[in-house]
Amino acid sequence: MTDSSTLPTIVIVHGAWTDASSFAGVQRLLTEEGYTVQEFANPLRSLAGDTDYLATYLQTRTTGPVILVGHSYGGALIGSAALSAPTVRGLVYVNAFVPIEGESLLDLLNSAGPVDPSQLFDMAPYPGAPEGDVDLYIQRGPFEPAFATGLSEELQAEFYAKQRPITFSAVGAPASAGQAWETLPSWYVAGTRDGSIPLALQLRMAERAGATVTQVDSGHLSMVTHPRDIVDVIEGAAVSTAQ
Repeated sequence: MTDSSTLPTIVIVHGAWTDASSFAGVQRLLTEEGYTVQEFANPLRSLAGDTDYLATYLQTRTTGPVILVGHSYGGALIGSAALSAPTVRGLVYVNAFVPIEGESLLDLLNSAGPVDPSQLFDMAPYPGAPEGDVDLYIQRGPFEPAFATGLSEELQAEFYAKQRPITFSAVGAPASAGQAWETLPSWYVAGTRDGSIPLALQLRMAERAGATVTQVDSGHLSMVTHPRDIVDVIEGAAVSTAQ
């Protein structure tokens, strides 16, 4: 085990329709190898609000260098939040969105082909919602091919049952000005069988961010099915940014 005092803290930001438990295997391996791991409880309420919440979390809950890891929607948060946290040394995107200023997640998905939310999501009102906003839950039919590819039937049922919704407004909100990947080194894990973010879109976002890319034969939840691969990329980022 490595001396943890010499290692960066790993802060993990989960995406929509899941929670921090999706990174349990990754967290366990990193902890065994001496890293301090913190898992941010992503509110999934609004892009700007969730980003501000993460920025405050980094400022108040971490000390010393940080490697920031974002999955899916979490990727849209880490690029902005890191601008307010000078201790962040690198960004690791896992099957993640990497927007530029003014782009929304829906913009990115539609750039890869038309997306009809009504065919993917059950839409539910929630208390205090802005007019027209709803919570999005993935429908049972597309859940496995779009989200849970590669999981056992037991895990598919578990993830479907405990999915945490994201608001429609969050996935439609434009990214803010400036992104930390413009100045910080970044790494990208691309799932070749991802049914949520097409591989071509993942690679296009990673290329324009200048990220070091690792392709994994996985669906959208590569941290569940291939935790060792994700850990290897995170550790590579930690070593690279320590030099």
